[in-house]
Amino acid sequence: MLRKLYDWVLALAASPRAPWALAAVSFAESSFFPIPPDVMLAPMVAARPQRAFMFAGICTAASVLGGLLGYAIGVFLEPLGQAILAVFGHPEGAREFQAWFAKYGLGVILIKGLTPIPYKLVTISAGLARFDFFTFVWASALTRGVRFFVEAAILKVYGPAILAEVEKRLTFYVLLLVAVLVGVVVLLKVLG
Repeated sequence: MLRKLYDWVLALAASPRAPWALAAVSFAESSFFPIPPDVMLAPMVAARPQRAFMFAGICTAASVLGGLLGYAIGVFLEPLGQAILAVFGHPEGAREFQAWFAKYGLGVILIKGLTPIPYKLVTISAGLARFDFFTFVWASALTRGVRFFVEAAILKVYGPAILAEVEKRLTFYVLLLVAVLVGVVVLLKVLG
């Protein structure tokens, strides 16, 4: 099953619809969708390394726009925002993230925007906490841009070697990624 999904993503990454799909996934991931855009960005850069920075720009712009939707959900649709946070393992998310914003403020956006932690948790929580909108927008643009442009640069340079390695050991790397994500979530629960 992993091989079929991987092959499908690679085929989509090489198709003319790839930039639109990348934009849609990047937008949706910042507010409600569970799959991060990196899943599409990596094979797209591998398929067309000369367009790496264009793809990173699409990810960044769509992610920030999706973040605005996440922020709006937190401000205007609080019950929906709380439900989304609960689905992603934060049933006390509003209070938990409001405490983080009160304690760390801008640092929450700057740190979490760079990590593989679902960004929708930050965007919805920023809205729930009524975090300063202007600061939210520029910090989102900065952190998401750094994340996607650095990822694109690394993939542009080392992509073929990385792609060959991942194709040989796909199941191992998927399990490793899941283990890292679970570890990050557990660490955040312990520190939170």
